[in-house]
Amino acid sequence: MPRHFEIELDQLRTNIIKMGSLVDEQIDLAIAALLESNVERAKFVMERDKKVDEYDNLIDAQCERIFALSQPVAIDLRLIMAALKINHELERVGDIAVNIAERALPLQHYGNLIKISKVSEMSSIAREMVKHAIDSFVNNDPELARDILTKDDVVDEFNKNIFYQLVAEMKKNPEIIEPAMHIIILSRHLERLADHATNIAEDVVFLVDAKIIKHHAEG
Repeated sequence: MPRHFEIELDQLRTNIIKMGSLVDEQIDLAIAALLESNVERAKFVMERDKKVDEYDNLIDAQCERIFALSQPVAIDLRLIMAALKINHELERVGDIAVNIAERALPLQHYGNLIKISKVSEMSSIAREMVKHAIDSFVNNDPELARDILTKDDVVDEFNKNIFYQLVAEMKKNPEIIEPAMHIIILSRHLERLADHATNIAEDVVFLVDAKIIKHHAEG
């Protein structure tokens, strides 16, 4: 295998890891901004999203260049295919970080409503799923990736319960309709965050074990 091809693959993996680290921090900061009513931190997350987009474009261009100039097979082909998919998922995770950060301002005076909704608990699980999904790629760990799949249903259940709980609260107190709707939308973003972590985990299993997993089933 030509040396330049190996270098390209190493750079591709490195950029995926760098992008993963960036969006991982973005999610951390966004959730903290929300729970701590820190509007300035939320603005920082939104401003830094352009760096996520830059990595997205860079990785797409790398994959296109490798396909155009080389004929990758087996594990190398799986790496490029997985990189394209994981890159897309990470870019969406970055977008969700921005969406979460955008809720910090309208919810800054509704900490108690956030607390009783259990959004904090839901965000912890979704946050852990993202972190472990990135770690599973960094460490080529399909078992860690498979473990992530078992947590997706837990987040879905949180999303459903938060919706019904807040609808009940709004019926009792119409004055909280606006912030409650923000929390319902926030819950949906967290549910999508878990979905993206699950998709990354499936891509890692494909990369390492050459198995296609969809809907939590081995294929």
